[in-house]
Amino acid sequence: MPDKGYLFSEIAALTGGSLSGSFTDDRIEEILTDSRKLSTSQQTAFFALVSPRNNGHRFIADLYKRGVRYFLVSSLPAQKFEGAGFILVDDTLKALQDIAAYHRSVFDLPVIGITGSNGKTIVKEWLWQLLSPEKTIVRSPRSYNSQIGVPLSVWQIRNIHNLAIFEAGISQPGEMGKLARVIKPDIGILTNIGHAHDQFFASHQQKLEEKLLLFQEAETLIYCSDDTLVDSLLSGIDNQRTKLFDWGYREGNKLRITEVNTSGSGTQIDAIFEGRSISIEIPFTDAASVENSIHCWCVMLLLGFGPVVTSERMQQLHPVEMRLQMNAGINGCSVINDAYSFDPDSLQIALDFMMQQNQHDAKCLILSDMRQGELNEPLLYRKIAGMVNAKNIHRMIGIGETIAVYGDLFQAKAVFFKDTESFLRQFKSADFSNESILIKGARDFGFERITSLLMQKSHETILEVNLDALVHNLNFYRSRLKPGTRLMAMVKAFSYGSGSYEIANTLQFHRADYLAVAYADEGVELRKAGISLPIMVMNPEESGMGAILVHDLEPEIYNFRTLQMLITAIKRFRVGAEPVKIHLKFDTGMHRLGFAADKLPELTKILLNHPEIRVESVFSHLVGSDNETFDDYTSQQISGFASIAEQLTESLGYDFMRHILNSAGILRFPEAQFEMVRLGISLYGISSDEKEQSQLETVTSLKTSISQITHVGKNESVGYNRSWKAQRDSVIATIPIGYADGLSRRLGNGTGHFLVNGNIVPVAGNVCMDMTMLDITGIDAKEGDDVLVFGRELPINILAEEMDTIPYEILTGISARVKRAYFKE
Repeated sequence: MPDKGYLFSEIAALTGGSLSGSFTDDRIEEILTDSRKLSTSQQTAFFALVSPRNNGHRFIADLYKRGVRYFLVSSLPAQKFEGAGFILVDDTLKALQDIAAYHRSVFDLPVIGITGSNGKTIVKEWLWQLLSPEKTIVRSPRSYNSQIGVPLSVWQIRNIHNLAIFEAGISQPGEMGKLARVIKPDIGILTNIGHAHDQFFASHQQKLEEKLLLFQEAETLIYCSDDTLVDSLLSGIDNQRTKLFDWGYREGNKLRITEVNTSGSGTQIDAIFEGRSISIEIPFTDAASVENSIHCWCVMLLLGFGPVVTSERMQQLHPVEMRLQMNAGINGCSVINDAYSFDPDSLQIALDFMMQQNQHDAKCLILSDMRQGELNEPLLYRKIAGMVNAKNIHRMIGIGETIAVYGDLFQAKAVFFKDTESFLRQFKSADFSNESILIKGARDFGFERITSLLMQKSHETILEVNLDALVHNLNFYRSRLKPGTRLMAMVKAFSYGSGSYEIANTLQFHRADYLAVAYADEGVELRKAGISLPIMVMNPEESGMGAILVHDLEPEIYNFRTLQMLITAIKRFRVGAEPVKIHLKFDTGMHRLGFAADKLPELTKILLNHPEIRVESVFSHLVGSDNETFDDYTSQQISGFASIAEQLTESLGYDFMRHILNSAGILRFPEAQFEMVRLGISLYGISSDEKEQSQLETVTSLKTSISQITHVGKNESVGYNRSWKAQRDSVIATIPIGYADGLSRRLGNGTGHFLVNGNIVPVAGNVCMDMTMLDITGIDAKEGDDVLVFGRELPINILAEEMDTIPYEILTGISARVKRAYFKE
């Protein structure tokens, strides 16, 4: 059996590739598709995937330096790599899926395959909770359900496993057939079918038919027949190969739901199955959880679990955390809480997330025993220790009796506790300072108590920053660039209010080419945080020129005064013999900053007389690239800029990068992408173009909660100066956010509207320094409920319109006292 992997030559045969290179035919145990996530170079094969926005072949040389010796490629590198082996295939993604499909076929274990628009990951994780007491389960890590994620998930199957649960997601036609041959499920589950990705299919029915391809060879398919389209498409599928296990509220359903009663914090679901009445209780009240739990219930019934065991386990279901979140901790720490489950795959993802953020040099890991019924305990902990050691964790706190037994496997400075209570008794806040802390443990260890001690206490207003959405937007624009065009990401003004090094770390990890800040001190902070990308300083000041040179920042030079400031600073602070890189700005119509075209001769003369300065780029700023009314003017700006750049190239005798396009211009004027573009507000999910906006994801959400609910009578006033009076008997909610947090007073007295439990409600009275009142009359709400100021369900553009301003002002005005929480789905 393939627990020890496959010979490299076997992989060549299985993928139909041709071998080359002077390599040792070693066994491959690890597959790598992302060079940034290398954990061990031993027995690892890198698949150089090619996509519209990236090409894995670019990273072969770097991986070779880091010890990797086995590569699957679609084109052989020109450079020779001694001792390395290459498998040449037509399509590296297909090769990845081929080897995973073969690996799946080797194992004789039941496989559950899940697809749908919503609920896939929840159902998968709940099935793991329900079935893991008896089964040793391999499952998709988090939401690894893509063309790449599925084969990586299937590759994790080993001899110790006796059940597999994989989810499959698609976004366009032709994808599911490829995943079906990799997963090849015995039991299929079709979850809720929504409208995600509808724009890529001819019809909703076509999308559903594509999803159903996953189950064409399944023995049983579980689905809700209340969806009439689903039921009609499946009505003729019941045959000897695939048996239908439908549930719903109608006569004739295999599992007929008779009643759903919600009370307090739970729901009781009654049903009839094979002629007898059965019921379960779940600790959730929302409709989505009810639907997801019934899918799980069907699996339990199909597998023959009795009503008592099923009922007990359903009551113990706990929420599935769908994201990794990083928060500010005590004593300058950053805390990543991932304490809802613990398995090797999720540990690897959490470690990668901590390394990606790289907020502190010192890194601490708090780790519990693994409770997963693994049969080979020594092998399991060697694997865990290998992951941890590869990330250079500085210290580790192990909690549990088992992990202590294998303490010698961990290279970090380690201390162990018998249980969580033992750790809490000896906890001292002073022991944690200026470090990144990853909290990772099995649910029954109750690590939320540790998280509570380590988290920085703050008021209940929070700005959530979705790093996955940021990366999506980055890649959306990168995929629209011409080959070779670089991308400069704007992180000035605290990354438009979203945070500084947290955003920069993510951009660096995902290989942005350049960063731009407003002032030198912003760039210095990024350098101190470990950011090594080139950084342009857009507003260099005389007092900051020394810091620019010392920290290898690159100033924007927009007039002769700033140029002379730099020349003077070079004489005092120049470090090394390399020329100082500058970015020349020319005024082509904004009339804000920049050299005029007629200054070219004088500027060229100075630059030629100072070889210690080298022009890295020239650029200009468009006035109205988002407004078609100004398209002729924009074209004039672009033409004038191109002429200036051409003249300067001839005069200086060397090439440099050119960039004039901002966010709005990248898609509207692709002919002017030149060597680089600048991505600003659209990186954060905001575009003035409706079609473009539909392709972006929301990065920031400002949330708070209700502190108090009061009742006021008709004609009673609310807030300062009695500027708002109730037109009826009203219910008023007070929320802990005010103008000191960046909430404009312009939103007062009904101008602004927020979201409470899905309902738009107006601001009542003036916005106060630390508080704001809302009129929630007629809304079902209670103290402690969440309030959305802006986010995906209430776009910031709406708030900007109410304030008669632009989203820039709102984002950059959010106070530093508002806690930022960064998360990754």
